[in-house]
Amino acid sequence: MHTPTMPTAIDNLRLPRWLLPTDWPQQGGVPVLARLAIEAGRVRSVQPATQAPAPSAATWDAAGTLALPGFVDAHTHLDKAFTLPRMQQVEPGLLGAIDAMLADRVNWTPADVRERAARGLQWAWECGTTHVRTHVDWWEPDATPMAWPVIAELAQEWAGRVRLEQVSLIKLPLFEDADQAMRLAKQVKATGPHALLGGFVHSTNWSETALRHLLLAAQACELDIDLHVDEELNAASVGLQTTARLLREIGYEGRVVCGHVCALAAQPEAQALATLDAVARAPITIVSLPATNLLLQDAVTGRTPRQRGITLVKEARERGIPLLFASDNVQDPFCRLGSFDPVEAMGTAALVAQLDEPFDTWSEALCRSDWLQRASAAARPTLVGAPADLVLFTDADRHGWPSRSAKRVVLREGGVTQGDATPFLPR
Repeated sequence: MHTPTMPTAIDNLRLPRWLLPTDWPQQGGVPVLARLAIEAGRVRSVQPATQAPAPSAATWDAAGTLALPGFVDAHTHLDKAFTLPRMQQVEPGLLGAIDAMLADRVNWTPADVRERAARGLQWAWECGTTHVRTHVDWWEPDATPMAWPVIAELAQEWAGRVRLEQVSLIKLPLFEDADQAMRLAKQVKATGPHALLGGFVHSTNWSETALRHLLLAAQACELDIDLHVDEELNAASVGLQTTARLLREIGYEGRVVCGHVCALAAQPEAQALATLDAVARAPITIVSLPATNLLLQDAVTGRTPRQRGITLVKEARERGIPLLFASDNVQDPFCRLGSFDPVEAMGTAALVAQLDEPFDTWSEALCRSDWLQRASAAARPTLVGAPADLVLFTDADRHGWPSRSAKRVVLREGGVTQGDATPFLPR
């Protein structure tokens, strides 16, 4: 049910601690409820509900409902989504999924990719996501992949609703030649400001020379970078460690995102923490993909996995490293589950990583779009001045969230686009 009313204020919202000023009043160790004033589709002010003016006819009473800003889904694969139903048996593990995906490419046409990717964007829109970053498979050095222009077209079509960025997922050996690395970077640059240079960095294709060429080409073309790094439980993997070192050596000035980095969980403690110390000194954001990494790591037919695939999220956060959770693959050979809802990723992470206070502390890892940007904000985040893009969890409470989070009301620029806001309306 859609409610056409657009409120001028929402009273008694429960916002997470990370989104509030440090001097926000508390009651019993819990932040007091908030009042949001909305004007011209943006949040004009946020103040404690106890200090708010008397409500008007256009004021909603949220009665303690949990609320978050619109989500950023920082690592997805729209080009692969929803391909699993047409596949036969898929061998377990990452490399088996890659083989299955390569075999399915005979089914890919622009229309096929467009339909599946648009379906994923629609699902993301409905759940409250405002920013999606998708990786696009790019396996040939001299040909732009079929899916690449399709995603670029969708980015234009969805502009103003969902910000869509695309990353070239290029296997590392294609950067071995410096001239070829530059050609690839220039092709990505020509796509537009929403495109990033990416690569698949793994022990099976490892080359420090190729990684250096990738970073140098991005630097020359003023491209931000988003890498798949150490997506394995091989303690000898050094992709993340080397990336942090090379960035310092070349003086790279853009934003780098490293996804997966599962190998940290398999390495000796001192080595893993030393790598994270280096990451903290570099312009690197880490993206953890809990669902896919749990399904692919330590995967053997007929054997219960012994190791978790999630990276060291608590240790990263302790060092001030920007950290995001994301959906990754959805209903393809890499992950048979998913719905392009980042809250699902949070639910998985909260259990497998034993996260305390998922709503008040860790929900930040679903909402910080600035952590993907070249000029990443160092200041404490605020809703004031931002579009009134909000997700209200009508059935959840702060102790159990993200349980009971499926039912929600989504606001875009202050207007309801999903869910039933009738209970909030003045009576």
